[in-house]
Amino acid sequence: MIRVTENFREIQDLLAKAAAEAKRPADHIRLLAVSKKKPLEAILEVASAGQREFGENFVQEGLDKIREAAREDLIWHFIGHLQSNKTRAVAENFQWVHTIDRLKIAQRLSRQRPFYAGDLNVCIEVNVDAEENKSGVMPAEVAGLAAAISELPRLKLRGLMCLPAIRHEFEEQRRPFAALRALLESLQADGLEVDTLSMGMTADYAAAIREGATIVRIGTALFGARS
Repeated sequence: MIRVTENFREIQDLLAKAAAEAKRPADHIRLLAVSKKKPLEAILEVASAGQREFGENFVQEGLDKIREAAREDLIWHFIGHLQSNKTRAVAENFQWVHTIDRLKIAQRLSRQRPFYAGDLNVCIEVNVDAEENKSGVMPAEVAGLAAAISELPRLKLRGLMCLPAIRHEFEEQRRPFAALRALLESLQADGLEVDTLSMGMTADYAAAIREGATIVRIGTALFGARS
């Protein structure tokens, strides 16, 4: 039996330690609990311990959990690849989308976001390692897409997200995160009010925090390995 609450406390301590080593305030870094394929009971357990933000990769699974949890205090992030035929469900039920990689998807989310729900927070997914088998825009395309998204109603462009290739050495892990940080700084220099770097997971969160991550996406260390 995975001891989710105990894991949650340990992760909080580890994130605080990584923040201190990076000479950053711990409260500038938010934990996003990646809850895909995990039972609602585990989500509610960690919510009872104080976690409020959860990330789902699959639309229907996320919708089921949102409905069954029936908790207005929880914030749901969509962090999977988003297809055009699923944008309405995401626009109507999630508060964040991390994986915008096409203007068409952003435009659909903008049109379909209910007025009563407030602006939908979105991040552009960047393919920092130019991997053929991964989603995300190339770094050279970020500025143009960001400028276009920033003009869309009912969306709030918050920043950038990445899922880099696996690296095992700390200094090597830092390189793609540093590249994403530089892209965010470039957008800020262009006058865009962006503040979010969604980067870092169980195996590389410390390197991401060193390079300025504001949201780290942790699943395995919290809920255990996916079966």
